[in-house]
Amino acid sequence: LGTAVNEKTQDRSVAQSVVDEIKAVGGDAIVNGDDIATMAGGKSVVEAAMDVFGRVDILINNAGVARPKVIYEMTEDEWDLVVDVSLKGAFVMARQASPIMIRQKSGVIINTSSTSGLGHYGNSIYSAAKEGLVGFSRSVARHLGHYGVRCNAIRPLGISRLATAEMMETLRISQEDFG
Repeated sequence: LGTAVNEKTQDRSVAQSVVDEIKAVGGDAIVNGDDIATMAGGKSVVEAAMDVFGRVDILINNAGVARPKVIYEMTEDEWDLVVDVSLKGAFVMARQASPIMIRQKSGVIINTSSTSGLGHYGNSIYSAAKEGLVGFSRSVARHLGHYGVRCNAIRPLGISRLATAEMMETLRISQEDFG
């Protein structure tokens, strides 16, 4: 959605700045701010890609939100938001793109998991969603492989807009207090 880190307000400026960078070096890119946690939103994203590029060769499911809290303080709305964006969004996008990749007899789906999936203090929602992507990726890979479509999960380590003070504190506790 191109939201602020801790809000649901829509702001496409970050995505647009990436599009501008890609175009500045001769590439082509588009922005679509539809909600990938909905079937209609995912369909719109894939249709936009097909309209502009004519095919879908690579799907990178990198969307994620975090709401760092210990289990006894989190709300149902926080749980739903993190799971919807981080896990359901990957399902929706793979669901919408895979028929195209099957017809093409080629394609790659890359799901961005996280080392948080291995257990991360104060981030059980995010950890569950990101580890869920690993099992999801294995199953999708087994199903789509015979169509020439690959699916992998990666666990990159880096600093992003999710590295809020709250998130960094949960990492410190995980590392220093729990090893």
